[in-house]
Amino acid sequence: MGVASSLSTMAKDLISAEVLKAVFTLLDGEDLVSCMLVSRQWRDTARDDYFWKCICTKKWPSICKRPPPAISYHKLFLTFSRSQPPQPLPPSRLSFNNLEFFIDLWSEQTLIFSEAVSGTVLRRGLKNLPPGIPDALKIHLDSTDYKMIMQVEPRFSFPLGQTIIVSVLVSRKDTNQIARIVNQSLFGYVDGNAFRALAYDYLIFAPGHPFISGIRAWVSLLFMANTAHSITDVFGIEIDFCDAANSENEVLWLLDMLDWKYI
Repeated sequence: MGVASSLSTMAKDLISAEVLKAVFTLLDGEDLVSCMLVSRQWRDTARDDYFWKCICTKKWPSICKRPPPAISYHKLFLTFSRSQPPQPLPPSRLSFNNLEFFIDLWSEQTLIFSEAVSGTVLRRGLKNLPPGIPDALKIHLDSTDYKMIMQVEPRFSFPLGQTIIVSVLVSRKDTNQIARIVNQSLFGYVDGNAFRALAYDYLIFAPGHPFISGIRAWVSLLFMANTAHSITDVFGIEIDFCDAANSENEVLWLLDMLDWKYI
């Protein structure tokens, strides 16, 4: 009786396995993945790479014509069939505590502003917004976009149409190197409604990052008022890398990839 019962169970399992194989060949990959969660028997049956080859043949027919040695079609499907979520950046090895920025502005070849600013000061930004700040500028400064800002003391003004250029270098204390952020760039656009004058330059990256290009550093002069003839009361300088970096960690990673030089 025990032997007969065992043989009957084996026969049912064999029939069930054959039915599963017939059905599994009709399923797509996601459904087959779900079937593997039903029971041990379904999982063991669905592991047969033949089913996954059938699925991959529909999805990537060319790789099935000449498959690499020892390929697992099951693993191929699981690895490449779904879009991968973006991976968070690990913490940068660079810190604002190790950075110092050197900012110089000229008006018609006359130096009007020159300051060495620690990374921590730029990171901290403006402690208190000046009274009477325009609403449009306040909205910009309160936005979540990452930006580095320093206060300008004493404030300065300049006539519209006058050539204003800016240079920004940065040094790092951990390696005693210097990199260029902005080189003699013109404030070529004045947004009177936003109370900002903007200049930019393209970052130069180390040779070890040959495929990174086209990322700009933006420098903005923040001012209180403007007339038809002049920009009045520049009270702040803002630096951002909005083309590619929107958080402190992303900015530090970007700076770390610059073409740092021993001077």
